[in-house]
Amino acid sequence: MAGQSGEGGLWFAVLGPVRAWRDGRELDLGTPLQRSILGMLLLREGRAVSPNEMIDAVWGEEAPPRALGALRTYVSRLRTVLEPDRVARSRPELLTSIGRGYALRLPDDALDLTRFERRIAEAETARRAGRPREAADRLRAALALFEGEPLAGTVGPYAEHQRDRLAERRLSVVETLMDVDLELGDHAAVVSELIALTADHPLRERLRAQLMLALYRCGRQGDALNVFTETREALIDELGIEPGPELTALHQRILTADPTLTPPPAPAEEPATEPMRPATSADGPAEEPQPADEEPYAAPELPRPAQLPAAVTDFTGRKEQAARLRSLLSTASAEGLPLVAISGIGGVGKTTLAVHVAHQVEEVFPDGQLYADLRGYGDGATAPESALGGFLRALGIPPDVIPDGLAERSALFRSLLAERRVLVLLDNARDAEQVSPLLPGSPGCAAIVTSRVKLADLPAARLVDLDVMEPDEALSLFAAVAGPERVAAEHGAAMDVVAACGFLPLAVRIVAARLAARPSWTVASLAPRLADEQRRLDEMRVGNLAVEATFALGYGQLAPGQARAFRLLSLPSGPDISSEAAAAVLALPAYETEALLESLVDASLLEAPGPGRYRYHDLLRLFARRELNKAEPPEALALALGRLLGFYLASAQSAHRLAYEGSAIADNLAVIGTGRTFTTVDEAVAWLIAEGDSLFAAIGQTAASARSGEQLLPAGDLLVAMEPLLESGTHTREFDQGTRAVLAAALRIGDEGSELRSRYVLGRVLFAANRLREAEEQFRRVRELSAERAEKVVTGEVLNALAVVVGRQRRHAEALALFDAAMTWYRENGVPAGEALVLSYSAREHLGLGRPDDAIAAAEKGLAIFTEMGSGAGTARARYHLGIVLSRVGRLTEAVHHHAECLAFFRASKQRVWEQRVCSRLAETFIAAERYPEAVRHAEQALVVSRDIGHPYGEALSLTVLGKALRGLGDLSRSLACLRQAYDVFSRLGAPEAGDLKVLLDGVPHGAVVET
Repeated sequence: MAGQSGEGGLWFAVLGPVRAWRDGRELDLGTPLQRSILGMLLLREGRAVSPNEMIDAVWGEEAPPRALGALRTYVSRLRTVLEPDRVARSRPELLTSIGRGYALRLPDDALDLTRFERRIAEAETARRAGRPREAADRLRAALALFEGEPLAGTVGPYAEHQRDRLAERRLSVVETLMDVDLELGDHAAVVSELIALTADHPLRERLRAQLMLALYRCGRQGDALNVFTETREALIDELGIEPGPELTALHQRILTADPTLTPPPAPAEEPATEPMRPATSADGPAEEPQPADEEPYAAPELPRPAQLPAAVTDFTGRKEQAARLRSLLSTASAEGLPLVAISGIGGVGKTTLAVHVAHQVEEVFPDGQLYADLRGYGDGATAPESALGGFLRALGIPPDVIPDGLAERSALFRSLLAERRVLVLLDNARDAEQVSPLLPGSPGCAAIVTSRVKLADLPAARLVDLDVMEPDEALSLFAAVAGPERVAAEHGAAMDVVAACGFLPLAVRIVAARLAARPSWTVASLAPRLADEQRRLDEMRVGNLAVEATFALGYGQLAPGQARAFRLLSLPSGPDISSEAAAAVLALPAYETEALLESLVDASLLEAPGPGRYRYHDLLRLFARRELNKAEPPEALALALGRLLGFYLASAQSAHRLAYEGSAIADNLAVIGTGRTFTTVDEAVAWLIAEGDSLFAAIGQTAASARSGEQLLPAGDLLVAMEPLLESGTHTREFDQGTRAVLAAALRIGDEGSELRSRYVLGRVLFAANRLREAEEQFRRVRELSAERAEKVVTGEVLNALAVVVGRQRRHAEALALFDAAMTWYRENGVPAGEALVLSYSAREHLGLGRPDDAIAAAEKGLAIFTEMGSGAGTARARYHLGIVLSRVGRLTEAVHHHAECLAFFRASKQRVWEQRVCSRLAETFIAAERYPEAVRHAEQALVVSRDIGHPYGEALSLTVLGKALRGLGDLSRSLACLRQAYDVFSRLGAPEAGDLKVLLDGVPHGAVVET
């Protein structure tokens, strides 16, 4: 790899993914945005870049409002990564500030692009001096620096432009290399490469001319003329133009057999070593160049084996993977054998792809193709000695002279293939130990290995992890087998069927074959059969093919501990699982769990979508659950699910304690296990958001399976502990479904503790949706249950919540009485944070009763208590309420100050419900101050957030304040449109604000504007 050169110090790469190394160790460059910023600085080669340039480059026209702050954060993080030992506040030496901009001061020769351009210059010098062989070597060395698509993983307009520029630069160098090779007389060697290149770039006339010349010099005049015909048709069809004068003239010279087109004499110079030929295309073979005056192969005449299995006639998709494999296999190299190891789950199409590609590159290996099924996952794996015996016999060695020992057979095999070009396909390999003796030693040969295991320990192998098909590829395969007319007639049902197959090629092929064999069936009739998870695997069976049998082969190779982990981890129904949660399910230490999980990933029985996270393919999960139900009693499954729920609950309790400092809720939860701990609110909320889907899945499973209050109560406690996630607004629908599932289970089994908890959270969900009467019903029932059971878990909180709901309905006196009850409870139980919460929320009820002084006093006292406690979340909420009160009494500057402070906190902690609220209140204050442009900006931000999180009440509030702000700007028609939209939403919600707007709008004729 280019970045791992042994020169030490810093090394950067942009000719592929943007990467960096220090002393051979790769650095973590962070997010795509952060890498994009670094990529721009690298390409500017030490020149300063202004912040505005960088924002335009990375975000373009979609820059967020706080892009400058984000940019500075990313620059700071890059400085930490690039100079980890720099003393705090000392001047950076690499990523420096110049004026208001930034520049990256690189050590000499520390960027792959610099080396690339230097080698190009060296090649030009050598070519001018009459040293074409040296020029070709320099060009190959330059191209070898490319590690894929330039600037891969970066985003933004600048990266797109530079990516295109670097790709064009690379292709231009490839064209120059082809010219040099043709000058050297290597026309036979470049034909296959040029075929691949022209397939990728059919309108590039220089490549077409080079291919025509190479073919003509190989004695293939007819093929050369066909290239011109194809090129002309492509240019006319695509661009409406004729070929250029150079290509036309070459065509005429070939027609007349111009003697000047004959190959030039071989140059006198000889390369020190066999030149490397890097991949120059995603597809196309490249033949090994041979001196014109020698026999092509010095090896003795041996049979030419052709052992490849027949390729499937309906091969579909995999274009990108096939092109990459062709390129890798067709690239002769003096450094070693081209070796590709394809891995993936059973049924993903490894063998099909390998055989398909092997047939495509047959011409690159004129001395034959060898094939062996190593049966690595059957009952009897093929011994390497046996496979070698078959290869040696195919190469013409009499059985009586084949040596007995593995080492001797392997040495004879390598000797026979020296100076020959043979492709070896080793199918269904068990491990690297089985494969290694079967590999040729000659760099003119190549090998493809397929295995369910990732053969990371196979030296020099290029690993290709084959995933399931893309949806459109799977649909094409389904149509190819079942019949395109049937699929075209039922396109939607066909997509449902391939989705139920998990886009796994074997499953798609089997289901399509069953349909093809039953003309009376419709595609739609298959869908319900596959929708039933209990019978889905049974439906994926035809003849001797069965998905379940394929999975069973891999499962049967697992050690007992691996098999247990594979089974048990299918129990949670979340989309994926963290290694920590998996440790809880398995009841194993973290290090042992991670080792097991990684071994299952290596065996292609689990996927690793991100660091520390694991998931199943859908069909593998069904297979694992089937094996789980066979091997484990129901009691063991209940215990495993309980351990998972215990881990989630303990972690959520830790998050709740941080997010709501001083709250008594976390202390009253019935925690049944150990979990993660967090150091900041941001970290805690980020964990809840990341794990949200898995948390709700565990809650749903528990609600469905619980048979007692003891089993169900942790799910209720978990809902309560996840309250910070509710404030984020990211999982509102899931909260509604989860609370109702737990409530239904609690009523079914008569568990009042879980009923109390689920009703409390359901009330919070309903309140967020402004369904105030329903929320009030839930909170009143929770209050009753708390009193009957003498439970403290949410007693104060439900009194406070009930007061807020009543106050929202403008029953201010009743709300204050409830706040007093909450205050009494908090004081009796020693919960100062609760007292502060009551004071802050009650301030608005004092305003509603026309008591502004009491409102200010209550809000300021609440803020003082939270500030003294050091509670960031509490302080932010108190500032929010104080800001509302100050705005209403005309102290606008103070109101803006408090709201700006709490807005920064809520944004940092991803509490988007609160973010929307504060933006709306800021807009109201700016309207009162007649600062209408700022009011519009904050109202629009509130509207965007409320729609992002699906918060209709917040949307209506945002529309109301936006309409008023636009009225202040004089945009009267848009103002009226916003107010009417707000009225519609408020009316749908049954909110009292609808009445206020109705009075306002009733007197406005259609087409008029409203005074606000």
